[in-house]
Amino acid sequence: MSVMSCIYFHQTRPLYCRINLSVPVLDRFFNNEDTRPDFRLSRESVTALLNLLDQERRHGWGAPIEALVFLFWLASGAAYRVVSRVFAIPRATVHRIVHRVTEVVVATRHQVIHLPRTPEDLDAMSNGFAQLAGHRAFVKAAGAIDCCHVRIKPPSGPDGQCYRNRKLFPSIILQAVCDHQGRFVDTHVGWPGSVHDSRVLRHSPLYRQARYPPPGHFILADGGYPCLQHPLPLITPYKRPVHGAGAQRFNAHHSRFRVIFLEALEVHHIFVPHVSCAVLHNICFGAGDIVAPDEEPEDDAQDEGETGVEAVSGAHWRDQLSAEVSALEEVPPDHDYCQQASIP
Repeated sequence: MSVMSCIYFHQTRPLYCRINLSVPVLDRFFNNEDTRPDFRLSRESVTALLNLLDQERRHGWGAPIEALVFLFWLASGAAYRVVSRVFAIPRATVHRIVHRVTEVVVATRHQVIHLPRTPEDLDAMSNGFAQLAGHRAFVKAAGAIDCCHVRIKPPSGPDGQCYRNRKLFPSIILQAVCDHQGRFVDTHVGWPGSVHDSRVLRHSPLYRQARYPPPGHFILADGGYPCLQHPLPLITPYKRPVHGAGAQRFNAHHSRFRVIFLEALEVHHIFVPHVSCAVLHNICFGAGDIVAPDEEPEDDAQDEGETGVEAVSGAHWRDQLSAEVSALEEVPPDHDYCQQASIP
């Protein structure tokens, strides 16, 4: 009996009668070959995902097979009919599997994507950002926020135009907050690509509920966001043109967080990165499954519509941090987070 037959022989309706044992992608997986070429995830990451799923189900194709179909579809960006041929299962079944596993993975998101749960976790994150920025003035940083555009097929009709972003391809926006190592701690997805990042922020639960970060802490953001102190403390760089050596020095330290955020958004290059892929991203970090990105950060967007808000909200706090950057000593690196993430 084959490996797959042994795995499923105990089930009420043995799947070895239904699965084509000559499927190469399954043979490679169950013969302990490298999973990266087929699924873009290491075997450790696949195992961690399987541990989150309900593997006691005795109906359908079983959790392992369904998880592999789901991962292959995400990793390849292939149509259902292509995945159907690869796994030798009906196309309609692939459709059901993808939707079912997506729902299960998204349902586990709070186990994998969450804000710091203890003061020790928060301190570790803040110290990590200070190390990343190279200065103690950033020791109260409690996250880095940014958005990315998820390419989609737009709805037909005039409504589809609102999904085209400034690069003229249709997308929805994923807003994410990551920690100093690139793990997601908060996500918000769904706005059309034409919407500005600052508007997405203002309508996100993170902003409206104002429950994070704790008093005295702030979140780092690029120039596309307003510099705020309330309801969500955001510290952005000084807008160009930058005047004064102190402001330039502050921007230089502030910009270092964008490297870790680029890594967080691009590291695994998984197709259709929605909430389920944010879950997979954190699973990969937990398993040490990290791939360096091959893109450079884009220039900070300049938000021309928030100047008045910035002037009465967070600008004074930023000036204080800038003064600390000029006055206080830099942090000697005791851990290279970029090196850990395989970023040159």
